[in-house]
Amino acid sequence: MDSFAIIPNRVSLTARVFLVALVLLALVLTARPLAANKDSDIRETILLQIEAFANNDEEQAWAHASEGIKRRFGTSDVFINMVRQAYPAVHSATAIEFTDRVPHGAFEIQGVRLQGPEGKRWDAYYRMVLVDGVWKIAGVQLKPAKLGI
Repeated sequence: MDSFAIIPNRVSLTARVFLVALVLLALVLTARPLAANKDSDIRETILLQIEAFANNDEEQAWAHASEGIKRRFGTSDVFINMVRQAYPAVHSATAIEFTDRVPHGAFEIQGVRLQGPEGKRWDAYYRMVLVDGVWKIAGVQLKPAKLGI
């Protein structure tokens, strides 16, 4: 009878070890795709807004803006006109290259190298916020790109 009491304990211990190993494996396998998904989701949001600008789709460009941007500008028309005048490299980009993404706790900064319509290159720093599982653009800072070797 004692042997029957030992076998269930061994099985139970083995099952627990297996379960822990399975959970650890799942964590390891899913950790990398989550980071990759964050990168691709942020990049997709930026690309979709730039594409909307290129297609003069005010509502689609507006849809990717954060609530703070929407409160500041009030309407998609005001927002688009501001971007057109103040950020022509964003509004009419002719080339796009993603650079580093830097986490900042409540938001992320995504670097983007843009070529404006006049051929000049710019470094854009997109402030991205996660709202209800969707990345939104909370602001963009532009600086002339440093060219060199």
